[in-house]
Amino acid sequence: MSKEALSAAIRQMITISDEEIEKFLSRCRFQTFQTKDFLGKQGEICQDIFFITKGTTRSLIIDTAGEEHTIHFSLENQFICDYTSFMLQTPATNSIQAVEETHTVVLPRNAIEWGYNNLQQGDKMGRLIAEYYFIYFDNRLKNQYLFTPAQRYENLSKVFPNIHNRVPQHMIASYLGVSPVHLSRLKKSL
Repeated sequence: MSKEALSAAIRQMITISDEEIEKFLSRCRFQTFQTKDFLGKQGEICQDIFFITKGTTRSLIIDTAGEEHTIHFSLENQFICDYTSFMLQTPATNSIQAVEETHTVVLPRNAIEWGYNNLQQGDKMGRLIAEYYFIYFDNRLKNQYLFTPAQRYENLSKVFPNIHNRVPQHMIASYLGVSPVHLSRLKKSL
Protein backbone atom coordinates (compact mmCIF):
# COMPACT_ATOMS: atom_id res chain seq x y z
CA MET A 1 0.00 0.00 0.00
CA SER A 2 2.70 2.51 0.95
CA LYS A 3 4.80 2.00 -2.15
CA GLU A 4 1.70 2.35 -4.31
CA ALA A 5 1.11 5.84 -2.89
CA LEU A 6 4.73 6.80 -3.60
CA SER A 7 4.48 5.29 -7.07
CA ALA A 8 1.36 7.38 -7.78
CA ALA A 9 3.10 10.54 -6.52
CA ILE A 10 6.12 9.87 -8.74
CA ARG A 11 3.89 9.18 -11.75
CA GLN A 12 2.24 12.58 -11.20
CA MET A 13 5.67 14.22 -11.53
CA ILE A 14 7.30 12.24 -14.33
CA THR A 15 6.69 9.65 -17.01
CA ILE A 16 8.19 6.41 -15.74
CA SER A 17 7.97 2.79 -16.87
CA ASP A 18 6.78 0.00 -14.59
CA GLU A 19 10.30 -1.47 -14.71
CA GLU A 20 11.91 1.83 -13.69
CA ILE A 21 9.47 2.38 -10.83
CA GLU A 22 10.04 -1.15 -9.51
CA LYS A 23 13.82 -0.73 -9.59
CA PHE A 24 13.57 2.62 -7.83
CA LEU A 25 11.11 1.42 -5.18
CA SER A 26 13.27 -1.65 -4.45
CA ARG A 27 15.86 0.79 -3.07
CA CYS A 28 13.35 2.29 -0.63
CA ARG A 29 12.09 0.90 2.67
CA PHE A 30 9.12 1.28 4.99
CA GLN A 31 9.42 2.84 8.43
CA THR A 32 6.78 3.63 11.04
CA PHE A 33 7.26 6.32 13.67
CA GLN A 34 5.26 6.60 16.87
CA THR A 35 3.98 9.90 18.23
CA LYS A 36 6.93 12.10 19.33
CA ASP A 37 9.52 9.92 17.52
CA PHE A 38 12.06 11.87 15.51
CA LEU A 39 12.59 11.21 11.81
CA GLY A 40 15.65 13.45 11.98
CA LYS A 41 17.22 15.73 14.57
CA GLN A 42 18.75 19.19 14.50
CA GLY A 43 22.52 18.83 14.20
CA GLU A 44 22.43 15.47 12.36
CA ILE A 45 23.13 15.15 8.64
CA CYS A 46 19.97 14.20 6.77
CA GLN A 47 20.49 11.02 4.70
CA ASP A 48 16.87 10.24 3.82
CA ILE A 49 13.80 11.82 2.29
CA PHE A 50 10.54 10.55 3.81
CA PHE A 51 7.30 10.13 1.89
CA ILE A 52 4.37 10.11 4.31
CA THR A 53 1.71 7.53 3.54
CA LYS A 54 -0.19 7.94 6.80
CA GLY A 55 0.21 10.39 9.66
CA THR A 56 1.51 13.87 10.35
CA THR A 57 4.94 15.30 11.09
CA ARG A 58 6.19 18.71 12.05
CA SER A 59 9.51 20.38 11.45
CA LEU A 60 10.78 22.35 14.40
CA ILE A 61 13.74 24.43 15.39
CA ILE A 62 15.11 25.18 18.82
CA ASP A 63 16.39 28.74 19.02
CA THR A 64 19.39 30.01 20.99
CA ALA A 65 17.18 30.58 24.05
CA GLY A 66 16.08 26.94 23.96
CA GLU A 67 12.57 27.78 22.72
CA GLU A 68 10.89 25.36 20.31
CA HIS A 69 9.27 26.71 17.11
CA THR A 70 7.14 24.67 14.68
CA ILE A 71 8.01 25.77 11.14
CA HIS A 72 6.28 23.17 8.95
CA PHE A 73 3.74 20.35 8.94
CA SER A 74 3.63 17.41 6.52
CA LEU A 75 0.67 15.16 5.89
CA GLU A 76 -0.10 12.17 3.70
CA ASN A 77 1.38 12.11 0.20
CA GLN A 78 4.03 14.69 1.00
CA PHE A 79 7.82 14.47 1.07
CA ILE A 80 9.71 15.69 4.14
CA CYS A 81 13.35 16.14 5.15
CA ASP A 82 15.73 18.94 6.03
CA TYR A 83 16.37 19.58 2.36
CA THR A 84 19.42 21.83 2.82
CA SER A 85 21.07 19.23 5.03
CA PHE A 86 20.20 16.48 2.55
CA MET A 87 21.56 18.35 -0.48
CA LEU A 88 24.67 19.88 1.10
CA GLN A 89 25.36 17.09 3.62
CA THR A 90 25.61 19.63 6.42
CA PRO A 91 24.09 19.39 9.91
CA ALA A 92 20.33 19.89 9.91
CA THR A 93 18.99 23.14 11.31
CA ASN A 94 15.65 21.60 12.20
CA SER A 95 14.23 18.40 13.63
CA ILE A 96 11.36 16.40 12.16
CA GLN A 97 8.97 14.79 14.64
CA ALA A 98 5.93 12.55 14.26
CA VAL A 99 2.85 14.28 15.68
CA GLU A 100 0.82 11.07 15.41
CA GLU A 101 1.71 7.53 14.36
CA THR A 102 3.30 8.08 10.96
CA HIS A 103 3.96 5.55 8.21
CA THR A 104 6.61 6.45 5.67
CA VAL A 105 8.46 5.19 2.66
CA VAL A 106 12.10 6.10 3.21
CA LEU A 107 14.03 7.24 0.14
CA PRO A 108 17.70 6.90 1.12
CA ARG A 109 20.26 9.20 -0.42
CA ASN A 110 21.64 6.34 -2.55
CA ALA A 111 18.14 5.65 -3.98
CA ILE A 112 17.79 9.32 -4.96
CA GLU A 113 21.24 9.32 -6.56
CA TRP A 114 20.40 6.06 -8.37
CA GLY A 115 17.24 7.74 -9.66
CA TYR A 116 19.20 10.74 -10.97
CA ASN A 117 21.59 8.44 -12.83
CA ASN A 118 19.25 5.69 -14.03
CA LEU A 119 15.71 6.98 -14.48
CA GLN A 120 15.04 8.70 -17.80
CA GLN A 121 13.41 11.59 -15.95
CA GLY A 122 15.19 11.20 -12.61
CA ASP A 123 16.66 14.70 -12.75
CA LYS A 124 13.22 16.13 -13.44
CA MET A 125 11.78 14.29 -10.42
CA GLY A 126 14.51 15.71 -8.18
CA ARG A 127 13.98 19.20 -9.59
CA LEU A 128 10.22 19.04 -9.01
CA ILE A 129 10.67 17.93 -5.39
CA ALA A 130 13.16 20.79 -4.87
CA GLU A 131 10.74 23.25 -6.49
CA TYR A 132 7.97 22.08 -4.15
CA TYR A 133 10.17 22.85 -1.13
CA PHE A 134 11.20 26.23 -2.50
CA ILE A 135 7.65 27.30 -3.32
CA TYR A 136 6.29 26.07 0.01
CA PHE A 137 8.92 27.86 2.10
CA ASP A 138 8.78 31.00 -0.03
CA ASN A 139 5.01 31.14 0.52
CA ARG A 140 5.48 30.32 4.21
CA LEU A 141 7.90 33.21 4.67
CA LYS A 142 5.63 35.66 2.86
CA ASN A 143 2.62 34.37 4.82
CA GLN A 144 4.40 35.08 8.11
CA TYR A 145 5.15 38.70 7.25
CA LEU A 146 2.36 39.82 4.91
CA PHE A 147 -0.72 38.50 6.69
CA THR A 148 -2.45 39.01 10.02
CA PRO A 149 -2.66 36.09 12.46
CA ALA A 150 -6.30 35.54 11.42
CA GLN A 151 -5.30 35.36 7.75
CA ARG A 152 -2.42 33.01 8.58
CA TYR A 153 -4.88 30.77 10.46
CA GLU A 154 -7.21 30.68 7.44
CA ASN A 155 -4.29 29.95 5.09
CA LEU A 156 -3.17 27.11 7.37
CA SER A 157 -6.60 25.52 7.02
CA LYS A 158 -6.35 25.72 3.23
CA VAL A 159 -2.83 24.32 2.99
CA PHE A 160 -3.34 21.61 5.64
CA PRO A 161 -7.01 20.53 5.71
CA ASN A 162 -8.09 18.97 9.05
CA ILE A 163 -4.78 19.92 10.70
CA HIS A 164 -6.72 21.28 13.68
CA ASN A 165 -8.01 17.79 14.47
CA ARG A 166 -4.60 16.16 14.20
CA VAL A 167 -2.10 18.52 15.79
CA PRO A 168 -1.99 19.95 19.34
CA GLN A 169 -3.05 23.60 19.48
CA HIS A 170 0.26 24.79 20.97
CA MET A 171 2.05 23.51 17.83
CA ILE A 172 -0.42 25.33 15.59
CA ALA A 173 0.07 28.50 17.65
CA SER A 174 3.84 28.15 17.28
CA TYR A 175 3.50 27.65 13.52
CA LEU A 176 1.35 30.79 13.27
CA GLY A 177 3.72 32.81 15.46
CA VAL A 178 1.15 33.50 18.19
CA SER A 179 0.64 32.37 21.77
CA PRO A 180 -1.81 29.52 22.52
CA VAL A 181 -4.05 32.08 24.28
CA HIS A 182 -4.05 34.31 21.19
CA LEU A 183 -4.89 31.28 19.01
CA SER A 184 -7.84 30.45 21.25
CA ARG A 185 -9.14 34.03 20.91
CA LEU A 186 -8.57 33.93 17.18
CA LYS A 187 -10.60 30.73 16.79
CA LYS A 188 -13.48 32.20 18.80
CA SER A 189 -13.56 35.33 16.64
CA LEU A 190 -13.74 33.44 13.34
